[in-house]
Amino acid sequence: MKVSLIVTMAGIYYRPVLSFAPTLLSSMTRQYGASTRLFADAVTEDVKSAAPPPAKKKVRTRRILSGVQPTGSLHLGNYLGAIKQWVEFQNTGEFASAENLDGEEFTEDENVEVINENFFCVVDLHAITVPQDPGELEESTLASAALYIAAGIDPKKSKVFVQSHVSAHAELAWLLNCATPMNWLERMIQFKDKAKKAGTESVGVGLFTYPVLMAADILLYQADRVPVGEDQRQHLELARDIVRRFNGEYCKGNPYKKRCKKAGVPSYPAFTEPEAMIVKAGGARVMSLTDGTNKMSKSDPADGSRINVLDPPKVIRNKVKRCKTDALPGIEWDNPERPEATNLLNIYAAVQPERTKEDILDEVKDMKWGDFKPVLAEAIVAHLEPIQKRYAEVRADEEYLRGVLKEGADAADEIAQKTLKSAKVAMGFSIPK
Repeated sequence: MKVSLIVTMAGIYYRPVLSFAPTLLSSMTRQYGASTRLFADAVTEDVKSAAPPPAKKKVRTRRILSGVQPTGSLHLGNYLGAIKQWVEFQNTGEFASAENLDGEEFTEDENVEVINENFFCVVDLHAITVPQDPGELEESTLASAALYIAAGIDPKKSKVFVQSHVSAHAELAWLLNCATPMNWLERMIQFKDKAKKAGTESVGVGLFTYPVLMAADILLYQADRVPVGEDQRQHLELARDIVRRFNGEYCKGNPYKKRCKKAGVPSYPAFTEPEAMIVKAGGARVMSLTDGTNKMSKSDPADGSRINVLDPPKVIRNKVKRCKTDALPGIEWDNPERPEATNLLNIYAAVQPERTKEDILDEVKDMKWGDFKPVLAEAIVAHLEPIQKRYAEVRADEEYLRGVLKEGADAADEIAQKTLKSAKVAMGFSIPK
């Protein structure tokens, strides 16, 4: 089974696409015509005998696995940069354009029929790499799942689940931890940055090893392509290194083939080596309201730095009113000397997707900040209002929400357990009958 997977995690930012071994379909659709009814049958027979048979299409199942941490409240950056794009992919089958490490764009083969399978998870195992309040983690997890649905993720089209509800994620992460050299993790830039800020005495081992958990998330679903942002190149390269090391050490030779035969699993390597898809921003890159050069973040201690998806209208208006701007005249886009102006215009455009950049500039270019901020605030309020209303409905129906999460976890577990079994067989574990 060959798979093409997209993984995305906000905060950790994956973007996982899975595709299965192609099967063949045949198309028998033809159209025939004749100039008169008298000759219609004869012409049809001639066309039938002369026309070559239509080419058979391969079928590829593309599996999308994406997730956001449940820590704190989901903010506008999580929604516009990740969840909104998931919804668009779910409904259209098209993701943001992406290119490989050489700058070449990925394109779909017109002779391949693509069937999408969408999995969106709440990555609670990643959340606990920093301390969490046990009294809040469960509610944050359920609230995040409810927001996925409220934002447009349809459980009839996509599976929604909680990462820790599929035990294979944690179990495979441990197997890979034991196969990953420590110095590989010591090179990870994000760990160095976070450890420097917090101090190594207060940083848990989980923060050091979480890139291995990220690799497990990807490899469980046999991705051959993984769209990521620029900041995740290093983590994807680690996943590729882990695949090469694991397959090279455990998945070669006759002893491996004999173990596979005994366990009833295929004898090809346990993991597919993923290829990086550097995703071009399909949504707005939302920056902090207090510093246009830093991303909007749940970890920022200043709540005024972000707009939470569930903020009441009054709170949104106050945050926009107080957000940082500059003293220059007019409002313009993409001036590197005016990062706050670009950020606010990006937000304004993102919550009005039907409008063009030129249309927005014509409206706001001569405005003063005091005139623009109320207009921006009302646009944000109008965009979030239906999401907030739907969220209240979903979160109030606990039985429905938990049912959706169980169905999603069951579907994900069915896929993940197959990969986990192959990895265990490769390492020589005793497999229960």
